Amino acid sequence: MSNATIHTVTISKADIPNGGMKSYKQDDDSIILITRDEDEFSAFDGKCPHAGADLGDGLRCGNRVICPWHHGSFDSRDGTLLEPVAMRGLTQYELTDEGDSLIVNTAAKIDKHVANDKMADTHTIIVGGGGAGFMTANQLRHTGYGGKITLISQDDKAPYNRPLLSKMFLAGKMDEKYLMLGGANWARNNDIDLRLNQTVSEILPNERTIVITDADGTSEQKTADFLVVATGAEPKIPPFKGAELDGVYTLRSMDDAKDIKCASDNKHVVIVGTGFIGMEVASALMEAGKAASITVVGRSRRVMANIVSEAVSNALIKLHEDKGVNFAFGAGVNKINAGGNSTDNKSAKVSSVTLSDGSTLAADMVILGTGVAPRTELLNEVNAPDGVQVDEHLQLRDGVYALGDIAKATNQMGRMRIEHWRVALQHGLVTAAAILNEDNVDSLAERIPFFWTGQYGKSLRYSGHAATPDNGILFGSPDNLDYIEYYFDDDGEDTRASAASSLGRDKELIAFSELLRRGHAPTRAQIKAGFDIIEQAQALSR
Repeated sequence: MSNATIHTVTISKADIPNGGMKSYKQDDDSIILITRDEDEFSAFDGKCPHAGADLGDGLRCGNRVICPWHHGSFDSRDGTLLEPVAMRGLTQYELTDEGDSLIVNTAAKIDKHVANDKMADTHTIIVGGGGAGFMTANQLRHTGYGGKITLISQDDKAPYNRPLLSKMFLAGKMDEKYLMLGGANWARNNDIDLRLNQTVSEILPNERTIVITDADGTSEQKTADFLVVATGAEPKIPPFKGAELDGVYTLRSMDDAKDIKCASDNKHVVIVGTGFIGMEVASALMEAGKAASITVVGRSRRVMANIVSEAVSNALIKLHEDKGVNFAFGAGVNKINAGGNSTDNKSAKVSSVTLSDGSTLAADMVILGTGVAPRTELLNEVNAPDGVQVDEHLQLRDGVYALGDIAKATNQMGRMRIEHWRVALQHGLVTAAAILNEDNVDSLAERIPFFWTGQYGKSLRYSGHAATPDNGILFGSPDNLDYIEYYFDDDGEDTRASAASSLGRDKELIAFSELLRRGHAPTRAQIKAGFDIIEQAQALSR
């Protein structure tokens, strides 16, 4: 490969295998990705638009280019977004065929602007400014919807990236402006009527009507052609005494994260909960380096116990302990104590935590990472107890959609409600296609769950959904943060893996995800017999 001018790059066709791809890093830190199918070549910006991963380090399965980090997927022929967590497709460059070589002109980008001329006389109302609501609005505008879009949010900020609150933001590694989804002027640039600080007090699904109550108590009704309800979830507050004290925090919003950052300076912090939020908060605050001490409390003797095996849990505990985090395992919280004698009012400040085994931890602040509950009360009349029952296009009624954390929807693995960022974005992608009546976008039934957790710069990634992590097959070394583990719902030899987690084995996890997505996850017997998962995923996709 050689540089012809500052904007052109010459690439040998022989470098790129048929049905494959190859990335080329440039001196200016940019990356060019080339894909090939027989004599057809395509050139793209090779950095994933989500977090900048080199897509050439990922995997190509059929017409899908899959990011190694967070499994965003793109069409290998034109760069179209196929799967979040990326929120837009790839920039494509013009190519000149020179016989045995190709010339890529990175200054000549192929224009993919779509005219917003579809359904121009319709109105879509979106309730909720989280990932699902944002993705619905964003995808509608980027795939040609020309009608009016109103997005209503209780938050005082435009849509932002909530998962990064407990990762980069709390650790002091990312400024607030970089959390804004679509950038600071997203709503204006996309002609979206963004209404902040507003509460939807009632939803009438059969009439596609909502009632909005402003901060001053005035109400108005709005009726739409399409109504999208994505109200998200809220933190669960356990019923122990002292949960209302000054110094007790939950993390769900940007304001929550800012409060925790300010309050943790030189303080003894107790985190209640050993799920991935509790562990991320411990990591982020330890990396920020301002807390006097951090102690994580958990009833179990494992962390992320419903997700990973004991071996992986032990490795994560060691990672945290090596950084200075303390653990109090095998005991729940009995009560949170205030300084002095009073726990009756919110002005009383936290001073300690009494555990169920009778021991006491000094605490200036307590952070509750004790799970969330879906905000389904606006749809109670049409609710199942464990989530809003919708179809594979997230539809509840004709023209009414429920998505994100509140939706119990059918994916490739069955009907379930999942509180993951990628799932919320998937819901937005599918809902936008349903509104536009596009059949070239996979339904939710053809997708799988995926999430990742970032701790001390390491990313543990999890694909699928397993009933338990205790019927697993482990390869590699969790202690060395280099492993992949496959999970099964029982111990049968012919049972197919329903999930996998990994640190540092990106291509294997991508391959597993692709097999799972296509309904061909390997069995326990196959994995034991030395199943080549990457080869099988690529072969199945040809």
